[in-house]
Amino acid sequence: MKIDTHLGTDLGGTAERARALEAQGYDGLVSVETQHDPFLPLALAAEHTERVELMTGIAVAFARNPMTLANVGYDLHEYSKGRMILGLGSQIRPHIEKRFSMTWSHPAPRMRELILAIRAIWEAWNTDSKLDFRGDFYSHTLMTPFFNPGQNPYGTAKIFLAAVGEAMTEVAAEVADGVILHAFTNERYLREVTLPAVERGLARSGRRREDFEISVPCFLITGDTEAEVESMRGLVRAQISFYGSTPAYRQALEIHGRGDLQTELNTLSKQGRWAEMAELVDPGVLDIFAVEGTPDEVPGRLLARYGDIADRLSFYTFAGGEAATGWARIVDGLRRGAAGSRT
Repeated sequence: MKIDTHLGTDLGGTAERARALEAQGYDGLVSVETQHDPFLPLALAAEHTERVELMTGIAVAFARNPMTLANVGYDLHEYSKGRMILGLGSQIRPHIEKRFSMTWSHPAPRMRELILAIRAIWEAWNTDSKLDFRGDFYSHTLMTPFFNPGQNPYGTAKIFLAAVGEAMTEVAAEVADGVILHAFTNERYLREVTLPAVERGLARSGRRREDFEISVPCFLITGDTEAEVESMRGLVRAQISFYGSTPAYRQALEIHGRGDLQTELNTLSKQGRWAEMAELVDPGVLDIFAVEGTPDEVPGRLLARYGDIADRLSFYTFAGGEAATGWARIVDGLRRGAAGSRT
């Protein structure tokens, strides 16, 4: 099991943070696309680290096109000496159309084709073959020598795809190297919905489970004092309520018989009543989506819940959370626990 963590959004502190996180033993550093570009921090991290993998978690695929993604994935993979993971996600329709002013249609088939197009572009560069990709959504048929970067000495970057629903999960398992699950998931949903979808996608590609990585981000509630725990509990409740308001994520609640909560949260979100939304996340819902305990208790509880599923674990953290909650003890406990389960 690999353990990843977020690189942060402070560009000025990226180099120092990347060095420190690598020294702490993390396996991967993740750069998110929220308020800032997700790729630029990885260039800095690549310059100041030697071992850790570098991943966008995620870059919004439909805000870009296969050629631009192929270019930045190629460059970061070369600059990091083979450590790049191109983590992509679809986002949801309102953001694609209203925030990015881009086209939204048939997200799962479009994403499948986008990833295949990126791979076709990389193959043309790496083998000096003719670029001739023709699909329903993307067409790439022109590549002159002036625009061809040539063979990448480190091969091609891995592509991971973020997925919540069954259709996108199947696409990930068919054409990507791994799936990035959403923090708004839970053990029952993973076992009853996600894993069967992964198996269906792998069957279509003729691959085995060992050929594919599952990355699980986890909500944690932890701390050394009750004040720390209560503060984190409030932050997690608010984040769960925000995600729970999204119609596309309803099934993760429905599988536990709490589908009506999504309707309530969605109604309140449209009215901007954010504080009231968090109040609807009761202890039962919190337990479904989050792991709670002291820093010494959390590793065992995480491994009991996800140890036989996750190839990579990461934690949904908030500003200052790592320093306040004994993250180093959690990471160390996970490593010891995972190693013990293999003996």
